[in-house]
Amino acid sequence: MPAAGEFDPLQSTFKRIHFTSKSFQVVLKGSCHLFVLISVEEENPEFWRSSAQNTLRSALSRKLNSNVAKNIVLFLGDGMGVTTITAARILKGQLQNRSGEETVMNMDTFPFVGLAKVYTVDFQIPDSAATATAYLCGVKTNLNTVGVSAAARNGVCRSQKGNEVTSILKWAKDAGKSVGIVTTTRVQHATPAASYAHSASRTWYSDADLPTSAVTGGCMDIASQLLRNTDIDVIIGGGRKYMTPKGFPDPEYPTDLKAQGQRKDNRNLINEWLSMKEGKVARYVWNKTDFDAVDPEKTDYLMALFEPGDLRFDVERDPSMDPSISETTEKAIRILKKNPKGFFLLVEGGRIDQGHHDSRASMALHEAVALDDAVARGLELTNEEETLTIVTADHSHAFTFNGYPFRGNSILGKSPIFAMDLLPYTTLMYGNGPGHKITNNKRPDIRNVDTTDKDYVQQAAVPLDSETHGGEDVALFARGPMAHLFQGVYEQNYIAHAMAFAACVGTNQEHCAATAEPDKTPFTSIDPGSSAPNTPFGAMTTVMLSITMSVLLH
Repeated sequence: MPAAGEFDPLQSTFKRIHFTSKSFQVVLKGSCHLFVLISVEEENPEFWRSSAQNTLRSALSRKLNSNVAKNIVLFLGDGMGVTTITAARILKGQLQNRSGEETVMNMDTFPFVGLAKVYTVDFQIPDSAATATAYLCGVKTNLNTVGVSAAARNGVCRSQKGNEVTSILKWAKDAGKSVGIVTTTRVQHATPAASYAHSASRTWYSDADLPTSAVTGGCMDIASQLLRNTDIDVIIGGGRKYMTPKGFPDPEYPTDLKAQGQRKDNRNLINEWLSMKEGKVARYVWNKTDFDAVDPEKTDYLMALFEPGDLRFDVERDPSMDPSISETTEKAIRILKKNPKGFFLLVEGGRIDQGHHDSRASMALHEAVALDDAVARGLELTNEEETLTIVTADHSHAFTFNGYPFRGNSILGKSPIFAMDLLPYTTLMYGNGPGHKITNNKRPDIRNVDTTDKDYVQQAAVPLDSETHGGEDVALFARGPMAHLFQGVYEQNYIAHAMAFAACVGTNQEHCAATAEPDKTPFTSIDPGSSAPNTPFGAMTTVMLSITMSVLLH
């Protein structure tokens, strides 16, 4: 065996390392012990050469799928920036008792990858309302507004009139497809709202949230628009209290005043929704027992609202009361796929974002893992030849993966190298947020703190009540018909147009008749400045990019 050495975290030097045949243990001065599992085969250069060649062969054998997308499933990780994806990948592996870094997420298997620029018309760093308007409606807009162009002003009711923009969910419905939304937040929240609502403020959830100027101006709350604007086949998430009259007791928490209905107009939108479906099989459920009893083969419409507001974090979810995002995704697909014309489904892992805002990295990462599990379920239930599946984010967070942790170190753990103040720090931290706690000009000493606890708040550089979003580009993973359109770097609003092009919905359908010709990819100019090629050279570039991105991805 190699000689042993020791590592001093204060001096950042190695003094002793113990090796075994298949792993080694690093012993630190003090009470910190790290166990790192390294496969012996990784020490052999042929391991890496063979792995790279396998990836290269896979990329070279890939053929472009130029079919018309009968179905589109868009998985949206709210706040799931690249750092979150990397950390969630490691967590997913470690939850399976592996080192974690080499783990392959379901989204990692998608052959085409691009980057979307997420700024809004008025801000460098966006919110979920403006970004959802971009990737769903194809138009960039202002912060805090949903389903309206940038001519509308945040919170100004009169400015939204005439500036409404529609989404791909509506385009798909108008084309005869079934449509649905699945979210882990309230169904009136920013991301799902942009698929059906037009509002100068993302926070006008019910009529009780409308300011006097909005009421007199004739603006409608988002919950009301859920019934009025588009006939949505499947609606799954939370948000019961925005649908019922003020003081209406919640069925799950009847004595909780905060869970009671909020509507001032005395409307019960749940009952109204059911009455609107006369002649169809429509089901409303609020618990898992009734949800499990819904037969997709015999159900035309489903509204499932499992909480008064947002759903519980996955690690706190009661499996007997609330289904997982994988289960809700499956139910939605089984109902929607009965339509011979296909479907569009938006699936949002919305509480990734909320975990980050709380600076609770464990919560955020477990939500991202749950979303990736839902991606797997979606792939199992659909056919890649006819279903375009996309996984992306709306924005990132001020979230960093730093220090020099050893291989296999808990992703929620601490760096072995102490800081200049002679105190440890976690490898996951935030640029700002509630984790900024300085006492007597010193950071908290976390040597005896369990940083893997679900409620642990990571340290932050700047004090804020709620951590902020990040402004860097977000990744988009695509597979299925026309997935190659999602390569390169593009504006976030391009996503809606490329999805519509792939599915032959919306206004750009000149290419649809040409899809009957074999071995020809019908590239049509989608919009100025897009990254979709429309020349033979562009087509060749697309192939080369697909190979390059696949190698990089693996």
